[in-house]
Amino acid sequence: MKNLDFEQFMGSFSFDGRLAEADIAGSVAHVQMLMKTGILKSSDGRKIVSGLNSILKSIKSGWKLPKEEDIHFAVEKELIRRIGPVGGKMHMARSRNDQVALDLRIYLRQQADEIVGLINEFQNIIIKKAEDNIDVIMPGFTHLQPAQPVLAAHHLLAYGWMLQRDKERLEDCRKRINISPLGSAALAGTSFKIDRYYTAKLLGFDSITENSLDAVSDRDFAIEFVFCVSMISLHLTRFCEEIILWMNPELGYIKISDKFTSGSSIMPQKRNPDCAEVIRGKSGRIFGSLMAMLTIVKSLPLAYNRDLQEDKQPIFDSFDTMEAVLSLTAPLIANMVLNREAIASRLDSGYLDATTLMEYLIAKGVPQRTAHGIVGRLVRLAMEQKVPLKKLPLQEFRNAYNGIDDGVFSVLGADNAVGAMKSYGSTSPKQVRKQIDDWKAKLNKG
Repeated sequence: MKNLDFEQFMGSFSFDGRLAEADIAGSVAHVQMLMKTGILKSSDGRKIVSGLNSILKSIKSGWKLPKEEDIHFAVEKELIRRIGPVGGKMHMARSRNDQVALDLRIYLRQQADEIVGLINEFQNIIIKKAEDNIDVIMPGFTHLQPAQPVLAAHHLLAYGWMLQRDKERLEDCRKRINISPLGSAALAGTSFKIDRYYTAKLLGFDSITENSLDAVSDRDFAIEFVFCVSMISLHLTRFCEEIILWMNPELGYIKISDKFTSGSSIMPQKRNPDCAEVIRGKSGRIFGSLMAMLTIVKSLPLAYNRDLQEDKQPIFDSFDTMEAVLSLTAPLIANMVLNREAIASRLDSGYLDATTLMEYLIAKGVPQRTAHGIVGRLVRLAMEQKVPLKKLPLQEFRNAYNGIDDGVFSVLGADNAVGAMKSYGSTSPKQVRKQIDDWKAKLNKG
């Protein structure tokens, strides 16, 4: 059995070290506030700020802080080593409890912004891929069965909208992240007459927490962040699943660059969609981080409990995983090529224009249920003759319903079925073109 002492078990420096810059930024703002309110002499405060900035400069140059129990003690101990006992005055009027909550909020604010930026880049790739393939019609599916024809661009844009909601969730979550807990101290506040609004302003927070107990004891803002990341991952699993299906030679809808596939160890002819599969698999890791966060906070009494030390690793891992996933999914899609011939070859199977034919009959006054039955019989007839609906003679249509004329052929076939769509947000070429133009304006503005 591995020997592990108590200090090793209790320490968090091995993973919370990445909060160093946020910790130093918070300490600098705190000391500036202490000077402003007269709690700390300006000469001492300037010395502390200078020392903190020198530590920050060293960290940015690649120097590593000596290992301590956690990042907060590590910074403070190094500060005292550099400037002497006056460094110990940095911590008055606060606690590690509000300090760590502050650091986490600063960190998550930055990471939320980074993920939003990565989503923007990915959306731009989706829009370009949609525009480049706006003339491609493909089968649309329900229950994984051929249903109706859609523009490939329309299909791709659906993921742009999913990612848009993911982005908006993150941006909304950021509002709840961007509230300063600094000055809440351990749980009850402090007897020093501090200025919490001033530190909040210095650190770019929108407001301050209203209740000191709540400020140090809850991590709902962090759980929400991991939830938002989980939703992004969920949507990417759907995209990757379709990429895997489309790449299968049985469909052959797409070709993926060899940079994102791998060969088989035993079958030399195979190329496997490994990148899409690993992205799909990473969702389990991210979902696990969300479950860990929920479980860590579950049933905790007020106020701070050491259980909350365990929130860092799932937060950090969910961000790191999502950063990697988005950084790879974007070029994967950018390098994806639609196999137009293979897609076109599938359009006459599955009778994708049947719904449009039904709506043609409804427009002529036929009740929907009646029209549904008529088209069902026509599809069976076409199946027996092994032809698409558009190849049936006009007389067969008239035998099914004598109100049909040769105008029926204007709604048959994948091209006509797609062109017949008129509703807002539909797969009609006009509506899809509008979506693309709106997306380009939205992303350029952003």
